[in-house]
Amino acid sequence: MSIIDIAIFVLYLIGIVLFGSSFYKRNKTSSEFTLGNKALPTWVITMSIFATFVSSISYLALPGQAYLSNWNAFVFSLSLPIASIIAVKFFVPLYRSVNSPSAYTYLDKRFGPWAKTYASVMYLLTQLMRAGTILFLLALPLYALLGWDMVTIIVITGVSVMIYSLLGGIQAVVWTDAIQAIILIVGAIVCVVVLLFSMPEGPGQIFQIALEENKFSLGSFHFDLTTSTFWVVLIYGLFINLQNFGIDQNYIQRYMIAKSDKDAKKSALWGGLIYVPVSAIFMFIGTALYSYYKVQPGLLPQGVDGDSVFPYFIVNQLPVGLTGLLIASIFAAGMSTVSTSINSSATVILTNFFKLDSNSSKACRKSMNILYVSSFIFSILSIFIAIAMINVKSALDAWWKLASIFSGGMLGLFLLGYLAPKVKNTAAIIGVIVGVMVIGWMSLSPILFTEGKLAKYASPFHEYLIIVFGTITIFIVGFFIGCIINFLYKKSKQKL
Repeated sequence: MSIIDIAIFVLYLIGIVLFGSSFYKRNKTSSEFTLGNKALPTWVITMSIFATFVSSISYLALPGQAYLSNWNAFVFSLSLPIASIIAVKFFVPLYRSVNSPSAYTYLDKRFGPWAKTYASVMYLLTQLMRAGTILFLLALPLYALLGWDMVTIIVITGVSVMIYSLLGGIQAVVWTDAIQAIILIVGAIVCVVVLLFSMPEGPGQIFQIALEENKFSLGSFHFDLTTSTFWVVLIYGLFINLQNFGIDQNYIQRYMIAKSDKDAKKSALWGGLIYVPVSAIFMFIGTALYSYYKVQPGLLPQGVDGDSVFPYFIVNQLPVGLTGLLIASIFAAGMSTVSTSINSSATVILTNFFKLDSNSSKACRKSMNILYVSSFIFSILSIFIAIAMINVKSALDAWWKLASIFSGGMLGLFLLGYLAPKVKNTAAIIGVIVGVMVIGWMSLSPILFTEGKLAKYASPFHEYLIIVFGTITIFIVGFFIGCIINFLYKKSKQKL
């Protein structure tokens, strides 16, 4: 990278930290820290919800997948309009009526403290590993581009995000999310324009090559549950996005900071819908890169493939200045994700594990101290996790397998509580246990049962269906156990 590109990136990092930290004086109470006094503009919340969808993984992985194969991954985005509409109709009114900054207060009211604690702990573990993973992945391109020490990059990035998240609260997180989302979109559009006008025979050559090699295919339309067909990815996307809109603290907290129910619904709808065209841009970048290097194979060294093609193009084919902008946009996506995880996790810790009923100044100070300490500890732990991944990279895939176990149980429990009002605690506990066992089998059996007699017991289904089968199992088992318990209870009352 040139000095100009490095300067652009460093100035961006410093600017975003200073801007986020400037909200410090607006956070005198825990309510201001977690809900921002419900005075944030609707468009800012909308862009923040969009930024929550996007991470540096998406920024690199979507172009990488389109480059290697086709647009099958884009089918995930096609499920978003359905999930957004469901959120507007059901989830937003539900959480606005509960009127708590925590997503899991509803589960407490529905099933009791165990459900709230279970969901909160699983959420915190998932977010902690997610933040650590993003910090690790953010360090990779800078390490490759500049040769800086990985640990140093992780620490600087992690501390930078921690400072403005801790000092600025939800207002800093949402505003910086909005700014970073705009930078991300501008960076992607600039990249598309450069690719279109860098083809030897003009922009049409991209489409000609891509169409000839079926690069715009959305995948097979056969109903096969063992591969990532169109239907498997669509169903997977629907369940994942129902989880995002229905049980993820990152999203629910944004419903709550809106000025009114109408503004919250508008933000939820458009925050999800914006991701559809933006993800299409990411996919098109991958397809365009395939055509670009197909006609100019000498520009791409051997060994550069998949996710590494886009970063290579950014550094070697973009004009000076634009490289710095694109690297900043990749960091923008990652920093948004990490800052959101920090603030939402601190909110969950305060709301679900501490009871401070008094409105006294002493209780207010204690609440703020809990939020600050929680944010600090969460940030430090995520930095250590990112550093640990430098040498234990194989742990990445294993963790996401375990994360699916935790998150799948959360979604199933929520849907059971929301859609089956007569189901009580015992049935819900049994449903969660059976569902998590199914999710565990689907996640781990392909890894553990690879040889001998046990191989036939390995799950034959595609890993995208883990959350689908797990969630459905929790709901069906919980529902029927609840019906049986209610039936036996009525029978016993009749005998008496």
